[in-house]
Amino acid sequence: MELQERIVKAVSELKKSVVTILTTRIKYDFFLEPVPLRGVGSGFIIHEEGHVITNYHVIADAEMLKIITPGGEMIDAEILGGDPRFDIAVLDLRGAGYKPVRLGDSDKLKVGQLVIAMGYPLGLLGEPTITLGVISAINRTIKAPNITLENLIQTDAAINPGNSGGPLATIDGEVVGVNTAIVPYAQGIGFAIPINMAVRIYRDIIEFGRVIIPWLGVYATTINKPIAALYGLGASQGALIVKVVPYSPAYRSGLRPGDIIIRVDNSEIRSAEELSTTIRMRRIGEVIEVEFIRGRSKKSVRVELEPPPTIF
Repeated sequence: MELQERIVKAVSELKKSVVTILTTRIKYDFFLEPVPLRGVGSGFIIHEEGHVITNYHVIADAEMLKIITPGGEMIDAEILGGDPRFDIAVLDLRGAGYKPVRLGDSDKLKVGQLVIAMGYPLGLLGEPTITLGVISAINRTIKAPNITLENLIQTDAAINPGNSGGPLATIDGEVVGVNTAIVPYAQGIGFAIPINMAVRIYRDIIEFGRVIIPWLGVYATTINKPIAALYGLGASQGALIVKVVPYSPAYRSGLRPGDIIIRVDNSEIRSAEELSTTIRMRRIGEVIEVEFIRGRSKKSVRVELEPPPTIF
């Protein structure tokens, strides 16, 4: 199948699962009079029962929430849960028989791979807007005034206000990300949350009603070849433990400051961000094997992950 035909087929399939999200927030003017502010975002159906994934910031503080379905019907939606730390929320259309998207594997993305962004930018209704681009980078971190998002996918596919919450998909129609941000005043720089992380959050919300993040109990920093050479470290990449919280899972397993974590189970750890992301993807009670460098020796320990204490 030619490239153009693959893209057309993917778009035709995806648009059956993409929704428009309309919100109303109440603000107060100088005279304390309520002023309704309307917003628009995007989302996509992930389960046939009408579960929708979108960005948390799309629905945050919304007094009223409506969704326009792929069939053009406007209905009320229920917020099942969300987490601002990951900018992911889950909505419910209170129905059945919806068409969910096909999910891809965001861990297998490659820089240069073609992707499609879909959504309703600038409040344009009707057919969703499609933009085409490439994966510009992976594992990006961006900082906003109240949030830091890690392990993001960077793309040059145009993502404008209103695209937030829409899918980022391969040219075969498999969703690999949730469009989440655009850098103001930049050209061709958009970001998406990896779908593997979004699905992890979705499952927590459906099962527990909230996102439950395991806790290792270390503070770490990224090392690279120059730093390793400067300080004579035993590894040229990894997550260098700066502090271990007393009586945490890491402390009880024997991990100590100065250890360099290089692998968790089958996942190579090349940075502190990768360590954080890997732990976030696990479950409380799960036992992981942590491989690390201490001095010039390679060691490993088994760690049982726990929920973080409320004081942290």
